[in-house]
Amino acid sequence: MPDNCIFCQIVAEQAPAHRVIEDDLAVAFCDIFPIATGHTLVIPRQHAANVFEIDEEPMRATAALARRVSHALRDALAPDGLAVYQANGAAAGQTVWHYHVHLIPRNDGEPLAFHGRTRADDAELAAMAKRIAGHLPG
Repeated sequence: MPDNCIFCQIVAEQAPAHRVIEDDLAVAFCDIFPIATGHTLVIPRQHAANVFEIDEEPMRATAALARRVSHALRDALAPDGLAVYQANGAAAGQTVWHYHVHLIPRNDGEPLAFHGRTRADDAELAAMAKRIAGHLPG
């Protein structure tokens, strides 16, 4: 685990996160700089900077968990659409050097962006994580 990787710290429970769901290979949590209500990140537990470095098994597990959370987001928030975004490298908009997938609920007429500028309220994130998790099958 790189010492400065915030996502590795979240995986290791050394940094706080409002977790939605996790399994042996991946973790989903609310983005603290959301661009939309329900903006969720899904990451592998194994550190890999990007799509070029991630092993196939954790990538599959991350995609599978992203799919599960996508259904929960749809059920919890009923958005008009859902953006699934994964960036590799600064030129693509990557700002955290740990492979991750953005799940961004979208509604008609909202401006499109991939990174929020304002840190969300922790109580609101905790409530959102619980709300999304409540729509995941047992």
